[in-house]
Amino acid sequence: MSVQKPSIPKGTRDFGPVQVARRNYIFGVIRRVFEKFGFAPLETPTMENLSVLTGKYGDEGDQLLFKILNSGDFAKDVSAEDLTAGSKKILPKVAEKGLRYDLTVPFARYVVMNRGQLTLPFKRYQIQPVWRADRPQRGRYREFVQCDADVVGTNSLLCEAEIVLMIDEVLSTLGLTDFTIKINHRGVLSGIYQALGGVGKESDLFVAIDKLDKIGREGVTKELLERGFPQEAIDKVFRYLEVGGSFDAKLSTLREAFGQDGVLADTTAGPAKGLQDLTEVQDYLRDFGFEHFERLDFDVTLARGLSYYTGCIFEVKVNNVQMGSISGGGRYDNLTGAFGLPGLSGVGFSFGVDRIYDVLETLELFPADAVAAPLCLIANFDAEGRATVLPLLRELRQAGLSAELYPEVAKLKKQFEYADKRGIRFMILAGPEERANGQVKLRDMRAGSEQTVPAAEVLKTLQGLA
Repeated sequence: MSVQKPSIPKGTRDFGPVQVARRNYIFGVIRRVFEKFGFAPLETPTMENLSVLTGKYGDEGDQLLFKILNSGDFAKDVSAEDLTAGSKKILPKVAEKGLRYDLTVPFARYVVMNRGQLTLPFKRYQIQPVWRADRPQRGRYREFVQCDADVVGTNSLLCEAEIVLMIDEVLSTLGLTDFTIKINHRGVLSGIYQALGGVGKESDLFVAIDKLDKIGREGVTKELLERGFPQEAIDKVFRYLEVGGSFDAKLSTLREAFGQDGVLADTTAGPAKGLQDLTEVQDYLRDFGFEHFERLDFDVTLARGLSYYTGCIFEVKVNNVQMGSISGGGRYDNLTGAFGLPGLSGVGFSFGVDRIYDVLETLELFPADAVAAPLCLIANFDAEGRATVLPLLRELRQAGLSAELYPEVAKLKKQFEYADKRGIRFMILAGPEERANGQVKLRDMRAGSEQTVPAAEVLKTLQGLA
């Protein structure tokens, strides 16, 4: 029998105890902030029907869906004619389900299925893994955890302002200071398209703009030319995208430019609404007393590739680490419409925990106590000591202290090395001499100090030191 080399699929990872503890630290900070802002927890299945997932993320997103083969002999349903027709013809016959691509679309599906039991506006948060058949690289995985918070059933821009507040509080609590919360509006992007006079496809423009930070102006220009946009229109796009100055200055410049291009006639939609919504979000934040406006950037180039966004859109970048966005989201006015419930507006965003983890690790921002270790280890000297150390171990645990007994008799050096590698702070030494005197030695592994205490006072002493 040949020996198989163990491996895991590309784009996935194992997490050891230290990594799990640090991830739980991040989850804990996010969860506390979400709940502080009134969001309730929700979970949805790992897999969804493909009919739920397809068509919600644009053509490129659909290509990244992981499909699940039907159980049984699915091949019998595929004819020779199907094989010549291509994968789109075959797919419904061999795969009816897929792994969820994000948490927003399953949430919209949940809302529609449970609309009779929900109180609107409905605020939920969700912390679960998602899967994308993407090209693995640092900060981009095929299996990763998203932490979503969404509100459905209200058009109020208070929700957008609170997203900015939550992002700022979570990242600040995690110790990050140099980050930018980018905000834009689909109406602004729509206004840029309208200013072109209807050349090309609007979705093609958005997809290309969304790649600007990855492929640069030259790459975007090439892609737009290939998609049928003339050079004159592309030059006009970049005149809009390269608007500079403060948040207010950009609003003013764009309002003037859109006015000159005659695309502000409808004040209830498109660029006029986009500029007004961004102004109102800024006003909400001022009234909140938001203190970090230097972190908020009105970024006209921000497009967010997902096709369901209709209003404000968000993205967060850490500036002092080479990493993609660590958070993003936006408003969607009719995502539930795909499931038979039109007109239910919502807005939400997500934290990418895996990227946040990499950022905190790079900047060495994980606190020492993020990794939990037993408070103390009782040394195992001999079998005769069991009658003393096992009751002590029980007493410590009953008092809520984390403690363990080294499982076998071994040299003290080996037990000390074990405690040191585990990050255990205290060693309790109850050898024959200590037991005879009704005492134990308590060694502080961090300080390298040692004290002798009565056996009956070990718990009290540890509680005072912990």
